[in-house]
Amino acid sequence: MWRYPVKSMLGEEVEATLVTERGLLGDRAYALMDRETGRIVSSKNPRRWPTLFKFKAALMDLPDVRERVPPVMIALPNGTRVSSEQGDVDRVLSCALEREVSLLSQVPERAQLEQYWPDLENLAHREAVTDEEMPPNGFFDGEVMHLLTTATLARLHSLYPSGSFDPLRFRPNLVVTPARAESAFVEDSWIGRTIAIGEQVRLRILRPTGRCVMTTLAQGDLPKDLGILRTAVQANRAKVGVYVTVAHGGVIRRDDPVTIE
Repeated sequence: MWRYPVKSMLGEEVEATLVTERGLLGDRAYALMDRETGRIVSSKNPRRWPTLFKFKAALMDLPDVRERVPPVMIALPNGTRVSSEQGDVDRVLSCALEREVSLLSQVPERAQLEQYWPDLENLAHREAVTDEEMPPNGFFDGEVMHLLTTATLARLHSLYPSGSFDPLRFRPNLVVTPARAESAFVEDSWIGRTIAIGEQVRLRILRPTGRCVMTTLAQGDLPKDLGILRTAVQANRAKVGVYVTVAHGGVIRRDDPVTIE
């Protein structure tokens, strides 16, 4: 399980978390806004924001649904850290990104971001940058949670053995390991059904998750690799994983059983 406290920065793995109607508590709680354009900063346009995946964000306290989201600590590429509570946080981040930005915890009305489309066949655009509307419920690209299976990752790796299909390339909230051998893209067959995690949480599987250039970017030990997205396009029309919405919230833990209802 992973949450990403600041949109488009590296996040943190968690062993247990509360799930609310907004997904994993604290996930995408913050985002940066480009002061010049008014758009939300996103790694979907790496030409404008080439270093975002060198920033790592972690909540400074356990989030509580009854309270405000805790402050976030951001590790910069040079190894220094800055807290959302510091009065000069915007200045520090602007200097590090070499562009004027503001750290937000409230979603602007009609938020937009920029998306770069690489030169690959069968994408909606090729070698272009488009403006994309964001949902009104938070700093999310689609829905409040994203799930994928190890079966799908294994299939993609079998098609492109030299590629590193680490789940972090796809920025999931949940990675599910099937109890038995399953076909590739098995989560696509769950669309319209409910997934139960432990005794409390019920998630509704909505639709496949379309992938973008972010999956190809270097992060941590993972190299830049356009072949990751090319393989996803050729194997499943660039769909990897599924978006889910929360039917019933509660606490989930890493080793909770998962069943399809």
